Amino acid sequence: MAVDESILEHIHRGESQPTLRLYSWNPPCLSLGHAQSFKDVDAERLKSHGWDVVRRLTGGRSILHTDELTYSVTGNAEEPVLAGGILESYSRLSKALLHAVRELGLPVEIKEDAMQNGILRHNPVCFEVPSTYEITVDGKKLIGSAQARKKEGVLQHGSLPLIGDLTRICDALVFESESARGMAKERLLARATTVESVTSVKTDWETTAQAFVKGFEAELGIHFQRGELSPSEIQRADELVKEKYAHASWTERT
Repeated sequence: MAVDESILEHIHRGESQPTLRLYSWNPPCLSLGHAQSFKDVDAERLKSHGWDVVRRLTGGRSILHTDELTYSVTGNAEEPVLAGGILESYSRLSKALLHAVRELGLPVEIKEDAMQNGILRHNPVCFEVPSTYEITVDGKKLIGSAQARKKEGVLQHGSLPLIGDLTRICDALVFESESARGMAKERLLARATTVESVTSVKTDWETTAQAFVKGFEAELGIHFQRGELSPSEIQRADELVKEKYAHASWTERT
């Protein structure tokens, strides 16, 4: 999370270019949306599984990052891809995501006008219900995304689950009873899916990453150059960890 924010700051100062970053997590980590209460987290259960927890700069609800590809898009708000409001830029990026996942052979579509039930909207699990312009398969959410528009620019995060049991996230969150936890797991399986569940084939991370690059380039009419973090970006990311992301004052806000 600190790396993504560091890149955003460097782009704002003209020291870096608009960036698509693709990565995975080790160990698995629960990420909370910017405004989400830490009270949603069952800290003891989280620790028992050996999972980490972090708070994102972007909004939305909880995601357990494991067995997935995570993407981040970072750039100035004046960039053609990111210009306009949240929904306008979100729509453009969703079309790129759609193209990318179709490269993997998935019959995906964009949820153009998601209606959120008032009860589900307050559920701590991100993948339980699709939002407008998110990617679905047969009505089940496949990619969860969230965007932040700051004075430094625009950052959008997203998560594509590749394999594994999506309901594991419920073991890291607080529920009023074990019955409620079980019901949440059932709802999640009914409303979200993974690449493997759709294709019955295990798709590896590198193949997925290549599909993302190809899909973004084709849909958005851009060309990427593979790069590494600059020494300055690495230094700033380290500072942000010490100043922000490793502190309870940031992560454990209620």
